[in-house]
Amino acid sequence: MNSPVRPTAKFLSGSTLGHVLTMTLTGSIGLVSVFIVDAISLLYVAQLGKPELTAAMGFGGTLLFFAGSVSIGLSIATGALTSRAIGAGDLTGARRTASAALLIVVLVMSLIAALLWTLLEPLVTLIGAKGEAARAAQTYMKILLPSIPLLSLGMCMSALLRANGDARRSMYVTLLPALALLLLDPLLIFGLGLELRGAAVATIISRVFIVSLGWYGVVKVHRLIDWPSKDSVLALLRPFFKIGGPAILTQIATPVANSFVTASMAPFGDDAVAGSAIIARITPVAFGVLFAMSGSVGPIIGQNLGGNRLDRVRSTVSDSFKVTFVYCFVVSILLAIFAEPLAYAFGAKAEGFEVVLFFCRFVAGSFVFSGMLFVVNAAFNNLGYASYSTLLNWGRATLGVAPFVMLGGHWFGARGVVAGSALGALVFGLLGAWLCFRVISQITCLQGTTTAAGTRSR
Repeated sequence: MNSPVRPTAKFLSGSTLGHVLTMTLTGSIGLVSVFIVDAISLLYVAQLGKPELTAAMGFGGTLLFFAGSVSIGLSIATGALTSRAIGAGDLTGARRTASAALLIVVLVMSLIAALLWTLLEPLVTLIGAKGEAARAAQTYMKILLPSIPLLSLGMCMSALLRANGDARRSMYVTLLPALALLLLDPLLIFGLGLELRGAAVATIISRVFIVSLGWYGVVKVHRLIDWPSKDSVLALLRPFFKIGGPAILTQIATPVANSFVTASMAPFGDDAVAGSAIIARITPVAFGVLFAMSGSVGPIIGQNLGGNRLDRVRSTVSDSFKVTFVYCFVVSILLAIFAEPLAYAFGAKAEGFEVVLFFCRFVAGSFVFSGMLFVVNAAFNNLGYASYSTLLNWGRATLGVAPFVMLGGHWFGARGVVAGSALGALVFGLLGAWLCFRVISQITCLQGTTTAAGTRSR
């Protein structure tokens, strides 16, 4: 029987670029596998030859992305506070924090699921769903909503494993359930003839796997969990939501923007919405490494902040930007080359086909600025400036999306909506990078002043 692994602050030494690459690559394997399987699920549904079901997955996915964004915000708070405690050498505090955080997450996400269930019909209508697509989207959502707390719990356990530097097990938490989903989807969608319902049921089963694997790694291997006391939960509420509140608002900005884009696409028909849904599946698969980087660099920053290594915090952010630029350059070229095969594979038709081609050939490269925002978000959330992430992301989601999408749709139709949704990332990505380095410099100066004052007092 393996003995428990003692939590260690492994990110306080060694190459920061090496840590960024290791954490990002292992994180991306698991995360991209989830996105790939999600895209394959849409591909299976598209093969049914019913555009209203493909559109329903797009509408339902927009609302589910909202719940997923809240989960990400809560997992950010969980990982940030735990990684700081580990970096400071406070292992008892790390266990107390992790345990209380998981209980808070389950309670919050249960309330979110109940609220979405209650408001489901008006929400589906609000984002532009009509007729059979609206009815199918509601059915899809009703099946999946009760499993939202499971997904959130699994995401937070994965964050705890990353906070402890266990990139391999964190990868398994997402990779293995994704492989299970890959096998279950065709069985339930085609084999049992459940169609869209089959895709939803398969997703629920995979989420049970996520929680099971996460629980094994966090509880059995690392012993990061003790049963939380009432006092420990109450004591954690303020610091947890000081990070988690702005982080949630930051994450919600994206689905709000996506909802606006989906609603703006709806007047152009189900084919256009289906094309938008295809883009929503292609993007996280193609740029999954950058999505993973957002969650992977946070623990590196958190541990070094806890260990008072601001020089390594700066180099971690710089190295993350370098990886972002190189990766986006390569992927944008590949998407441009394989644009038509992708559109054909997903069964895109008419306007939807043109929308997918336009994204792959002309818009995908702009994701480099979204990638910069991912890195900046991770830095601010772990440095204690989560509100800065909130302001940047809501600025990007409102000022950087709404006017451009409205004008683009008016002047250029569905393709204009796609182009407009990408323009705001440029301004806010660059602004976020400048602000991030400024904050790190301020913290470094403050740390130096505090150290000098302490020396004089001695």
